[in-house]
Amino acid sequence: MLAAIGILFLAALFLTYKVSSITGNTITADVIDTTGWTANEIMNYEMHGTIPARARGSSSGGSGLGMVGGC
Repeated sequence: MLAAIGILFLAALFLTYKVSSITGNTITADVIDTTGWTANEIMNYEMHGTIPARARGSSSGGSGLGMVGGC
């Protein structure tokens, strides 16, 4: 019984180490530069995921692809 508890304890320690090493190497996503946006545009981006048309550039094509989350 003590051996099983010991093995489970070591497994928990090992998995805790693995999780901490994974979270230490996070992949950073592209960050959208919101400098020059109005407070309303920032609120719309944070709450709804919409990007202002002037910030999208010409790559959008105007087909409503400004939604980040797609809600």
